[in-house]
Amino acid sequence: MAQILVVDDEFGIRELLSDILRDEGHDVKVAEHAAAARGARDTARPDLVLLDIWMPDTDGITLLKEWAANGQLNMPVIMMSGHGTIDTAVEATKIGALDFLEKPIGMQKLLAAVKRGLELGRKPGSGGLSLAAFPRSTPLRDLKKRLEQVAAKSPTMLLRAAPGGIVELAARTLHPPGKMWIDIAHDSTPLTLETLQSASGGVLYCEELGRLTRLQQKNLVFGLERLEKFGLRLVAGTAHEAAELAANGWEEAALRRLFDVWLGLPALVQFKDDIPDIASHLLLHMAEAGEVPLRRLSTAAQNALRQHAWSGGYAELKSAVKSLALAALDEEIDADEVCRHLSPGAEIDPGLPPGLPPEVMDLPLREAREYFERMYFEYHLTREGGAMTRLAEKTGLERTHLYRKLKDLGLRKGKEEEA
Repeated sequence: MAQILVVDDEFGIRELLSDILRDEGHDVKVAEHAAAARGARDTARPDLVLLDIWMPDTDGITLLKEWAANGQLNMPVIMMSGHGTIDTAVEATKIGALDFLEKPIGMQKLLAAVKRGLELGRKPGSGGLSLAAFPRSTPLRDLKKRLEQVAAKSPTMLLRAAPGGIVELAARTLHPPGKMWIDIAHDSTPLTLETLQSASGGVLYCEELGRLTRLQQKNLVFGLERLEKFGLRLVAGTAHEAAELAANGWEEAALRRLFDVWLGLPALVQFKDDIPDIASHLLLHMAEAGEVPLRRLSTAAQNALRQHAWSGGYAELKSAVKSLALAALDEEIDADEVCRHLSPGAEIDPGLPPGLPPEVMDLPLREAREYFERMYFEYHLTREGGAMTRLAEKTGLERTHLYRKLKDLGLRKGKEEEA
C-alpha cells in the first residue's frame, strides 16, 4: 500500500481520484490548494503526488519549482490539467515532474501512470540548495536573473568570487533537475568519455580553480573541450587572476576560454539580511536528504547567524548548520547553541541582543525602540536604493504608514519627496 497525495481545487475530481486509488488499496490524502499541499506533503511524506496545475492560490508549476528548489522533490510527481499545452508539459518535466495527465483522466491511464511512478520509487532530492529557493529576496532574485541571462548564451560560467563567496549556491541554480553534478575537485581519477556521456545534460563544477591538482586541472580541460558534444555546462569559481592560475600550471588556452565569460559574485556577508532564510532552507534541505534530524532555528538563533562575519562563506554556513542540527538536544536550536558553536570558549551575554551596542540597553524603552527603528529603516533604505515600493514590501508596512514612520524618524520629509 502506498501513500498518495491528490492535490486539486475541484472537490469532484479529488473524490473521484481518491475513490479509484483507494479501491486499488492505496492510502490517499487530499489537498484543495497549494498551502494544504505543503502541509500534507511535510506531514504524510507521500510516495507519490498527483498535482493539478491550475489552482487559485499558487499554481502547480510554481509549487513544483518550490519543492525542487528546497530539495523536497524526493517523490514522483504527476501533473494534471484540463487546459494543458505541450509547452506546459515540457516545462513540468524539466522541473522534475514524472508525467503529465490531461483531464478528463481515464482510469486505465491514471492507474498506469501511478504504477509507473511507484515502481520508480522515491526520487533523490535535488543535489543542493539553489537561488530558486529565495524568490522574495531582491538581491538573490536579481543574481539568479543575471546567472540565467549569461548561461543562456554560454555553456561556461566563471564566477569571480573573493573568499567567503556563495559559489555553490549560485552554481546549483544552473543545475537541471535529475541531471548529474560532477564536482571536479572531489575526484582524483582521470575523467573519461563514458563518464561525460552518462552526465549528458548535467554540470561540471569546481568551487575554486586554484585548489585543483594537476590531474584535476586536466580533467576540467578534458570536460571543457567536450561540453557541446555532451550537452554539458561548466560552472567554476575563482578568487585568482588568470596570470596567477597560469603560474600554477594552468594551460593558457583553457584560461582564455574560462575567462571569456565571467560574473562577479558577492560574498555571503553582503547578503546579511538573507542569511537566516538561507540557513533555514539549508536545514530543511539537509533534513529532507536524511543528513540531519528535523530541526528548526529560533528567531534569536537566526539573528545570531545573521551577525556572524562568515569569512568562510557559504561552505562555512553549510558546515555550521549541519553541525548545529546534529548536536542539538532539542528540536529548536537556540541562540546560545549558535554562539557556542561559532565562538567556542567565548562568554555569552544572554541579555544583549547580537548587533546592538551595549549602551542602547541603558536607554529608556521609547528611545531604544527609536534607535532600533532608525537603524532598521536606514539599512533597508540603503539596501533598496530608496525604492519605496520595495521598502514597503520588505518591511510589511502600508505605504502611508511607511511615509509617516520615516518622517517621524527624520529619514524622509514625507510623501511629497516620492518622485
